[in-house]
Formats: sequence, structure tokens, C-alpha cells
Amino acid sequence: MPITQGTPASDQPSLGAVSGDDAEPYMPKKKSTQKIRAEFRKKHQVRTRKRDLTRDFQQHGFEADESVRSERISGKGDLTRKRTVIGAVVDGQHTGLSVAPDVDETTSRRGRVLSIHGVDSQVIDPHGRTFRCATSGLLKTLSTEQRHVVAAGDIVWFRPEGEDRGMIERIEPRHGVLSRTFRGRQHVLVTNVDQLVIVSSVAEPNLKPNLIDRFLVAAEQNGIRPVICLNKIDLVDPADLQPLVGVYGQLGYRVLLISARTGFGMDGLRDVLQGRESVVAGQSGVGKSSLLNVLDPDLQLRVSEVSEDTQKGKHTTTAARLIPLRFGGYVVDTPGIRQFQLWDVIPPEVAGLFRDVRPYVSLCRFPNCTHTHEAECAVKDAVADGRIDARRYESYCYLFAGDD
Repeated sequence: MPITQGTPASDQPSLGAVSGDDAEPYMPKKKSTQKIRAEFRKKHQVRTRKRDLTRDFQQHGFEADESVRSERISGKGDLTRKRTVIGAVVDGQHTGLSVAPDVDETTSRRGRVLSIHGVDSQVIDPHGRTFRCATSGLLKTLSTEQRHVVAAGDIVWFRPEGEDRGMIERIEPRHGVLSRTFRGRQHVLVTNVDQLVIVSSVAEPNLKPNLIDRFLVAAEQNGIRPVICLNKIDLVDPADLQPLVGVYGQLGYRVLLISARTGFGMDGLRDVLQGRESVVAGQSGVGKSSLLNVLDPDLQLRVSEVSEDTQKGKHTTTAARLIPLRFGGYVVDTPGIRQFQLWDVIPPEVAGLFRDVRPYVSLCRFPNCTHTHEAECAVKDAVADGRIDARRYESYCYLFAGDD
């Protein structure tokens, strides 16, 4: 399966994070491995099935039915949550796993995950070949808080099996991870990016500044450079956007006013994406795929119109997909997000992730001030004096309270 439609393999942009220096082939590095007691997911005991139940009933009735009616979930015996594996201990914050299984680097290949399709992942190797890879049983059963073990953008080691199949055996440490909370677990949207392009439409659907703030907090938390991209400005008077643009601009965020329909501001977006590893995120219908199609018509990403009744977009992009760009760098197009609940952020940490709130935190009278109801609060005084935007403070209060 080609990476981009209409792009010959020899012309495909190089993914430097996969192969390193293009001038020299990747040389496996020997890692120190050891026997590790690793924690695995809890499994239920398999219910034993008794045969000839019908015949026994006809002869003895229900009284002779001694089939197993319950499951044992004790952590003892063959149901223990710990097993001994060979590998290296790693920081679970970087991969979501506590151990990196040992692999034979002479028979395995290093690659990068382009997209996830059900239980399979599309992986590209340093030579530009793509493989449809399953995930090893060891990785899938290791204890983790993640919704899925493998994510788009991951650097992995996989074992080729046939012409275009493979088996992912190890995930390399990550950086630049964008994730959210989904049903109490970590849903990793993309990994190994250095830039988050937050796309929002000023109309159809309506602008949601609070959702932009959530993405900004996630970017601050994970050390990702954020860029705010306001699309569809041909539908409104740009002067009406100046107060919002001014607030974000004073905080040091770059804001782009663009229109995929007219092409206005697209050169600025191209400059932002060129040579960088970016992820494009936003709610459904804001025009993420449309913008990428304008920058590179050969991509031919699916797009759809916004519903006239609900003013909400439709989910045309169903999975995160890593796309090499002709003009350098790559971008990850993500499915539309209507709710973005932060992952691994507790209420006391929220203030430190707001650039405009952070300078006043240490000036409050009480060291454990929540900046919501306390007296002599420097943050509330700054809001009253106009030094902190009132809408931004309202967004902070929502996040502190844990509201979606």
C-alpha cells in the first residue's frame, strides 16, 4: 500500500526518525537486557465446559449438574499478573509500558507506524516499504493504562513475515505525545511530534475557544509547540476575530487566519508545516483534511460538508494517519474530536499550564489557593484588573473543576 497516492517510492519524503542519517544504513545497537518480572493484565479463568449435558439431564435431571458456574479471578497460580520476560526496564511514561521486550535486531527491522487499522498497523521501514503488522501477544498483554498499545507515529521494531506482513515486537521510547482520557484510560492520538496545529473554524461549526484552550494545555504538558489555525475566515469579518487573536498573540502563541476555500493564508500554513513533525487536531468539520488537500492535492483525503441542522461536522477521517509532505516534514491527520478530556492532569497542575495564570500563582496569600473562590487571590485580582482575559479564566475554572 503506497504512503501517498500518486507518489513514487523513490520520491517519497524521508522519515528521518525511522532511519536516522540517510547517508548511512541503520546499525543495530546492542542493549543490555535482563530477566524482568513484568506485570501483565489480569485474565479471568477459562470456564471449563462439560460435555454430554443433555444426556446427563435426561438421565439424572438438574441435581447431577456439576458444571462450573463461576470464574476464579485470584492472582495466584497460572492466573498470576507477573511473568518473567527478557528485556530492558524503561520509563513507563515514555511508552506506556514498564518493559521493552528483547528483540533480535539482526532479523527484525526498525520502522514507523503510519496508521492503525483495527488490530493491524501500517508500518514503513527505512527503505520506504510498507508492512501490515500485527502486535505481538506479549505487548498486548503487558499491563498498561493505554487504550491501545501502538499509536500512529510510534517507532517500533517489527519482524517481517512474508512480502508485506509483519509482527511488532517492541515500541521505542516516545516524545511529543498527544493523548486524551477515554473511559478512564489513556487514548494516545499520536506520538513523536514536535508541533500541534490546532484547527478551529470561525463558523460552520462555530468557534470553540475553550476547546482550543484544552489543546494548548495538552501541548504545554507534553512539550509540544502549539500553533492556532483559524479556518473559514471568508465566512466572517476578520476584524471580529482581533480580540481573540490578540489574547493568544500576547501569550506568545502563533495564530494563523486562513481559508481553505479561497486559499488565503495557505502560504503561512505551508511555512509552519515545512520540515516539521506536526499533528493536526480539532473538532469535526473545521476543515483539517481540506487544508491538507489544498497544500498537497495528491493526498485526496476524504472531506464532507457540515450538517445544516446541527452545525456539526461528520467523521470522515476515522483514524490518525501519518502523511509525508512533498515540501518536507510530515503531518498526522487525526479524526475530529468533539470532547477533549485531558489525560494525567490533576486540578492543582492546571494553573501552571496556563501561560497567563502561571505568573500570579506564587503571589496568592494561600499556598494551596485554587484561584476559584479564595480571598486575596492574585489570579482573581489580575482578572478583575484586566491583566488576565476573563474568558481564559473561565476556561481555567472549567478545567480545574473537571468539566468536559
